[in-house]
Amino acid sequence: MADTLTEPTAPPKRQPDGTRQRLADRDGFLAWIFLVPTVVYIVALVAIPFFMAIAFAFSDVTAGNPSYGWVGLENFYRVFDDAVFWQALGNTFVFTAISMVLIVVLGKVLAMILVADFKGKWLVRFLVLLPWTTPVALSSVTWLWLLHSIYSPIDWVLRNVGLIEDNMYFLGRPGLAMASVIAVHVWRLVPLAAVIMMVGILSIPDDITEASRIDGAGFWRRMFEVTIPLTFPLIAVAALFGAIFTFTDMAVVYVLTGGGPTNSTHVLASWSFVRGIGGGDIGQGAVIALFLFPLLLAAAVLILRAVRKMETI
Repeated sequence: MADTLTEPTAPPKRQPDGTRQRLADRDGFLAWIFLVPTVVYIVALVAIPFFMAIAFAFSDVTAGNPSYGWVGLENFYRVFDDAVFWQALGNTFVFTAISMVLIVVLGKVLAMILVADFKGKWLVRFLVLLPWTTPVALSSVTWLWLLHSIYSPIDWVLRNVGLIEDNMYFLGRPGLAMASVIAVHVWRLVPLAAVIMMVGILSIPDDITEASRIDGAGFWRRMFEVTIPLTFPLIAVAALFGAIFTFTDMAVVYVLTGGGPTNSTHVLASWSFVRGIGGGDIGQGAVIALFLFPLLLAAAVLILRAVRKMETI
């Protein structure tokens, strides 16, 4: 009878000096340990709410009646018949497009200022980061006072210098209300974009900059032929991250205008909150929120492509 062949067990890994490898030195084990918090976060705060939103979109769940009842596409039909939804969808694209142009341009300008060598630059960098580090609700409440229809200090200054005769009513007119929301949102995200672009500018080798100066390239030529091409991947990442924050942001709209006047400043995120939480119609709120998914998915794909290009620099 043939002897049964058994594979020998692998001996424990040992260090070059013959000692046994410690648990903290096993890269594969540590990789999984470090991934666990991320996986838990994604599952608990992203995956579960996402699938719950899909389930609620096909149900008659409301705040007053949490029992689940299948209604098919009825919530989608009701949302499509809602004029405010289409207005919020259009506002979302306008809000995002204008915000991203301003964020990229102003972020680039601010990044160039921050990399300049001057006294007190660390204090300036700290002050620049304040809008981003301040809680969005707190900063929005501050702007709510600054743009107040009656007690706005901005109106007071403009009247005293002779630029206006009466209050502007920033948050009471549809056009000015949307412009105010965009301005506050840009004010919040420009520091983030500036810091990302500043890292890219600082990573440009000094030899390239000096060579372009020796060749006689002026400021604008160095900007468009050296700085922007070399930092374009980081500019793209800053723009796309800003787009994601813009698509999903509702705090600025909710605090400043509440979607008014006459629903003229609602975006998808704020209208979803108003319908689903404020109005108690969980099903319709879920349907509106689901429209953000393809937009965010497209942005995520673009971010990954930009990061891949950045790795080749």
